[in-house]
Amino acid sequence: MGAVSATNTTRPIRVVLVDDHPIWRSGVRADLGPAFEVVGEAGDAEAAIALIRRTTPDLVVCDLSMPGGGGLRVARATAEHTRVVMLTVSETERDLLDAVAAGALGYLLKSTAPDELREHLLRAAQGEPVFSPALAALVLGEFRRLRQSAGPAEPLSAREREVLQYVARGHSYREIGEQLFISTRTVENHVRNILDKLHLNRRQELIRYALEHGIE
Repeated sequence: MGAVSATNTTRPIRVVLVDDHPIWRSGVRADLGPAFEVVGEAGDAEAAIALIRRTTPDLVVCDLSMPGGGGLRVARATAEHTRVVMLTVSETERDLLDAVAAGALGYLLKSTAPDELREHLLRAAQGEPVFSPALAALVLGEFRRLRQSAGPAEPLSAREREVLQYVARGHSYREIGEQLFISTRTVENHVRNILDKLHLNRRQELIRYALEHGIE
């Protein structure tokens, strides 16, 4: 697939970087490029929450493990108002699921190449869930485990279940449209309908719903 275009607006995407290692923050800032503007940095959860509330960024790129409650505390406190993406070294299933449950829109590994990181963050800034491909096996393993005890999502149509499966696997709306031979706008409409039917108000909650109901 080709790279995602920067954004429909002329201004850069406003980002807050949260990590307790200043050298790492500096490296990420350098990797982001001109499509992003870093409006603030923090090294612990408490300072990050205050900074995010003060600067109201478009996107928060946050480490999972750091002082003051870590990325989970940051996501719980701010994900209702901005998009939070975890950037971490942890590849454990529990950390991934906890981050989604806390409200994170994405979960990326620090080993992600700079060009892939930019593409993922551009998608996240547009409201799409993003996950490192290396984590797909963890997510699908959780699907298989939970489907033994969870029934299907009865309110959803067959096409809506298909769309939900792709969303849960981290595909972009454009990629979902290409896979299902429908337009990106139609994918967006399906996602809105799914959210309405399931009484969910954030796209990242779709992923948690899929996990809890064994949708694979």
